[in-house]
Amino acid sequence: MDREHFTQFLRDKGLKVTNQRIGVLEALSDSEDSHLTAEEIYDVVRLKYPEIGLATVYRTIQLLLELQLIDQINLDDGCVRYEVRGSDAGGQHHHHHLICLSCGRVFSFNGDLLETLEEYIRDKNGFQVVDHKVQLYGHCKECQEKMDGPSGTDMG
Repeated sequence: MDREHFTQFLRDKGLKVTNQRIGVLEALSDSEDSHLTAEEIYDVVRLKYPEIGLATVYRTIQLLLELQLIDQINLDDGCVRYEVRGSDAGGQHHHHHLICLSCGRVFSFNGDLLETLEEYIRDKNGFQVVDHKVQLYGHCKECQEKMDGPSGTDMG
């Protein structure tokens, strides 16, 4: 969501448009694949708006979560992280994450391959899935190459 749409969205909801709110959403939008913590968002926003406080960032994050513009994610690194909500399926499903067990990098990928499973669950159990999160753990291409070594054989 760009600045203009976000500003109008806030107005439509009867909420005040502030530089801090815009700054937090822009920080998340500009760092789409970084999955920032609240403190990292604060550091980014503070560069443009030095008067912002960490408490304001937390309140803004909470508001954006309530407005369903961002999502809270846990990538099993002990930190709560945030990302802009995906627009797949009308914003209901998120992009998913590939987490490298060797280097810890997180890669996002789009594509909702679970629609068939969700339909099966709905038909079989009468349960309507409205959201899901997928995190796949493994080794990224670079780490696989390091593990395989120059000869192509496993070194570990």
